[in-house]
Amino acid sequence: MLTLENLTLHYGHSQILNDVSLEALQGEVTCLMGTNGVGKTSLIKAISGTHPRSGGDMALAGEGLPVLPPHALARKGIATVPQGRDIFPLLTVTENLETGFACLPKDQHFIPDEIYELFPVLKKMSNRRGGDLSGGQQQQLAIARALITKPKLLLLDEPTEGIQPNIIQQIGEVIKLLRAQGNMAIVLVEQYFDFAYDLADRFYVLRRGEVILNGRKDELSRDAVLAGVSV
Repeated sequence: MLTLENLTLHYGHSQILNDVSLEALQGEVTCLMGTNGVGKTSLIKAISGTHPRSGGDMALAGEGLPVLPPHALARKGIATVPQGRDIFPLLTVTENLETGFACLPKDQHFIPDEIYELFPVLKKMSNRRGGDLSGGQQQQLAIARALITKPKLLLLDEPTEGIQPNIIQQIGEVIKLLRAQGNMAIVLVEQYFDFAYDLADRFYVLRRGEVILNGRKDELSRDAVLAGVSV
């Protein structure tokens, strides 16, 4: 679904990503791992267009993509749940979900029942403002908003950060269900090792903006992946 070849990214004169190549397959969870500051979030930003890549090639479902702004990539089928969630605090839960309609034709401007089946709390709190939700509820809302866009590629940046354990478990079950449906590729950035290892089909471990280890879960030992993400 997603192919990156020799992707580079700069912030000013500083090179953050160096020749990163990656594949994320439909119906799989591809996990990006590494310590803080190695370029994981920068890679998510490059894929989503929120920070344009400096070089390299990117393709989605076989279509080569030039450097495009985020809204154009969203219409191509790339949905992002960013670190910090970026919920609109003054909009209601329903209104937050409806912002995903911008990527869809008018005849698809409705909230599918599946959204509330995945996240029942959102139906109960549909008229509550986003800013009044707990951190875990906001994370569920952010994922649901991304799913409204019917993505081909779902990017999840630290979905467990600051979330209570029972919500982490629920989010893990949702990710497993989305993978089983086989409609999208999922790229997961995650510091919580056990959560990531349980979900991942393939790993890419970054260090200093480069991929130092990659492979399918059945090709890499748990200890090898853990060593790659240790300081």
